[in-house]
Amino acid sequence: MAKAGLPVSPLAPARFPDLPVIAGVEYASGAAGVKYQGRKDVTLIRIAAGSSVAGAFTRSSTRAACVLDNQAKLARGGDAPDGAAIIVNSGNANAFTGARGQESVDAVTAAVARASGVPAERVFSSSTGVIGEPLPHERIVAIIGDLVQDLDEGGVADAARAIMTTDTFPKGASATVAGDGGAISIVGIAKGSGMIAPDMATMLVYAFTDARIEAGLLQTALSSGLDTTFNAITVDSDTSTSDALILAATGRSSAAPITALDSAEGAAFVEALHGVMRELAQLVVRDGEGATKFVEIAVTGATSDAEAHKVAMAIANSPLVKTAIAGEDANWGRIVAAVGKSGAEADRDRLTIRFGDMVLAEHGWRSPGYDEAAASAYMKNQDLRISVDLGLGTGARTVWTCDLTHGYIDINADYRS
Repeated sequence: MAKAGLPVSPLAPARFPDLPVIAGVEYASGAAGVKYQGRKDVTLIRIAAGSSVAGAFTRSSTRAACVLDNQAKLARGGDAPDGAAIIVNSGNANAFTGARGQESVDAVTAAVARASGVPAERVFSSSTGVIGEPLPHERIVAIIGDLVQDLDEGGVADAARAIMTTDTFPKGASATVAGDGGAISIVGIAKGSGMIAPDMATMLVYAFTDARIEAGLLQTALSSGLDTTFNAITVDSDTSTSDALILAATGRSSAAPITALDSAEGAAFVEALHGVMRELAQLVVRDGEGATKFVEIAVTGATSDAEAHKVAMAIANSPLVKTAIAGEDANWGRIVAAVGKSGAEADRDRLTIRFGDMVLAEHGWRSPGYDEAAASAYMKNQDLRISVDLGLGTGARTVWTCDLTHGYIDINADYRS
């Protein structure tokens, strides 16, 4: 974890999951002392020759040098005939560091290329942590040789821990799907706790599969799931400068190649991939800084999915809604206000609001069956569902958020110390 004594989120899973080995992917983690002392803070991932790579990145106009470098490399294509590598450090974002930022990226990726044999144009990098401070890249370069020696197919759990900043638990998810002639496995790890809001990506995520699939199809499979996974979460409405999602397919499965995403095997793969993406996205919300409640917000009856998204995110990002949830206050009036400010088309008299299975408001007024005591009791649950039907059309979107507590203020007021 980022700070000594930072308590594990009450919404955390009981343990890190047992993730299957993805043939052709190796991990190593080490301590470079970029910022943190007494913990691993650098992860190296090597991906076998013949793989394909896809990605999605923050659209922040102040994105970090590593993001720009990754985007430029993937713009030249996602094939990795001689393999690929990913190097990640926590503790320093290498963002808003001028020309020095790219110099650091070049130094680190070149060192990985020399030590691993992977071409420099297939070495991707990520940095996460404090913005505006030069990255002491020489500390990372100094341990790359050791990391290469330590590469291991079973090192995924340590990799998930080494990329954490204010995270209170490591995040991992997996799925296995039946392919034509064999099983296809998918594994993903993520970090994220604060500065989480849509504008893909919203955190650092690394996912791997042994599927045999070319880079263009892999990118399409990835991109088609963003709006309903990583772009459907928010902790605090802030988009990071540094976030990235990189997906690699090693082609080591015995299953036949996926050549069409609308085939039975292709559709099954896409569904499984999006399931892993969704689980990782929700784990990030469950580790939201200071979070005590996990909240699903489902909006239906909008004039379009995009309009439903506007309403859902207006509710999810409302400080008034989030603090009411933290205080276990069934203040559905704040939901009404958030719908009204969203900018989406809405009609007061067609609106229906539910907490769990309870109808709280309908037909422009409080529901005749509204029970304040029951609503207040429901708000004591750790997992909550707020439903809004606009009554206007068939557009729908579900997003996930958390409450806003004093813990969020404590963590962020003291972030750089």
